[in-house]
Amino acid sequence: MAKPPQKRLEIVVDNSVNPNKGKTAVRPVVQQLKDRPRASVLIVGGGINGVGTFRDLSLQGVDVALVERGDYCQGASGASSHMIHGGIRYLENGEFRLVHESVVERNALLRLAPHYVKPLQTTIPITSTFSGITAAPLRFLTHKQGKHTERGAVLIKAGLLMYDFFSRGGRVAPRHNFVGKKKSLQELPKLRSDVKYTATYFDASVHNPERLTLDVLRDGLEANPQSRASNYVSAVGTTDAGTLLRDELTGEEFLFEADVVINATGAWVDETNDSFGKRTSFMGGTKGSHIVLDHPELLEACNGRELFFEHTDGRIVLIYPMGDRVLVGTTDIDADITEDSVCTDEEIEYFFELVAHVFPTIDVRRDHIVYTFSGVRPLPKHDDTQPGFVSRDYRIEKRMDRRAGKNVTTLSLVGGKWTTFRALSENLASEAMTALGMPRKTTTSELQIGGGKGFPRTEAEERLWVNRTASEVADRDRVRVLLTRYGTRATDVLEFLAKGGDQLLASTPELSTRELTYMVENEQITRLSDILIRRTSLAFRGLVTEEMLNELAELLAPQLGWDEEEARVQVQGARDLLVNKHGMKIGVPVA
Repeated sequence: MAKPPQKRLEIVVDNSVNPNKGKTAVRPVVQQLKDRPRASVLIVGGGINGVGTFRDLSLQGVDVALVERGDYCQGASGASSHMIHGGIRYLENGEFRLVHESVVERNALLRLAPHYVKPLQTTIPITSTFSGITAAPLRFLTHKQGKHTERGAVLIKAGLLMYDFFSRGGRVAPRHNFVGKKKSLQELPKLRSDVKYTATYFDASVHNPERLTLDVLRDGLEANPQSRASNYVSAVGTTDAGTLLRDELTGEEFLFEADVVINATGAWVDETNDSFGKRTSFMGGTKGSHIVLDHPELLEACNGRELFFEHTDGRIVLIYPMGDRVLVGTTDIDADITEDSVCTDEEIEYFFELVAHVFPTIDVRRDHIVYTFSGVRPLPKHDDTQPGFVSRDYRIEKRMDRRAGKNVTTLSLVGGKWTTFRALSENLASEAMTALGMPRKTTTSELQIGGGKGFPRTEAEERLWVNRTASEVADRDRVRVLLTRYGTRATDVLEFLAKGGDQLLASTPELSTRELTYMVENEQITRLSDILIRRTSLAFRGLVTEEMLNELAELLAPQLGWDEEEARVQVQGARDLLVNKHGMKIGVPVA
């Protein structure tokens, strides 16, 4: 007889209402799990690391299923600094293995996902020459800040020389460059007047982490017809018969059996293990917040570069342009994961201070903010180590259990960062296959991701691609939007649009009626907020209006089985989420 379920994981998703509970139409992705409630591997967690592992296992021919209690890339993966970087500051922590792996993976993602990962020119403003030389060894040895001493030019130069050394293999960017005060102020006239030098090097950015995650997921689904994945399904317990899953939209629970269970729930790894009846103490996540500004003067002051620098408290922070917006971040605060992660007033004031620290003549006010976001980094437990010095590396914790006469292996992922997701996923997948007694068939090290295949490499090639692809179905402006959103998979979308009547939404030229249908049929749209935050960048850029919410609800209702009341609930839930969690001003269009 099966044992009763263990303690269940009860975590509020997005701090919003649970719309369409008991009303939603049957979701095909959930039905696939119910129809065949067994896989060789079950992955719990749909952030980039869980999704990357899903893709890798699918490519090996492994029967793998994935569940995510919210939407894909909803947690820490969607709340990152949008950087793909080698982690120059990790050199100070002595994490040389991680830096080497990071620069290798950064270079690889520039090749494998060029539709989303772009080179990022990064500049460090420096106001002293020798400062910090004696403090650096202490930070290296103790991983504590101690009395704050600014890092000077000599120390930063040494770090960049090491960084260049680690970047030498498969180099895709020039070496760093140091210039003095005069040249620095010529290039960045708004910089503080006491700047002595600037150091410039290249890393990379990912402007659409949510869409890159979806692209990786789709690669996995297409690689193996056995593979299944569903959002808004949580793992809430175990019995001898398997893992207890719950459809978060209907409340229905069902059992799912697997030989290997991968716990990739990020900062919630311990809570997930606890729900499985195995208490662990692996995690010690820290909260990181950001703000997005509509500020033309600050955008111009950045001159197309990320400003990456040390604030007065010793924290490494950043300001960088993303399209016509400016991203400012980030904090690093010990987090209580039982509380919803939001950007606080104190953090906003901190961000204003750090902008003033570098650009003292530029005024930044709250009415410049169009979006805020915050997440909990999946860092390992760190006791009295200061958050900024906690390792960003990862490890895999393995546990063996006996259920109903069978061995079940649970792999818990501790740590991990965006830049190294491909290598991490390969290692995690290999651990799972070792437990299954299966050999690895292929590697993803040179496998392009989704819409990165055949993506134009230069601006001239991009213009040519857009001109060749434009048609009566979509003019050049529309094709450009689709290319940015989907990469070369935009051709699939355009074929879909051509098969039915289509028109742009009245509330935005960036979406059309038939593209919404495409998203519903191909991208597991479940809630109104999924579209605004993770299928498009409309929320991130502060472009959501009341008209848009109502129009989207009206168009989605017949496709997702919402009645009139449910459509209102969806609008209210999205509005509350954007206002309360992301600091938006709904109904105030941004030019």
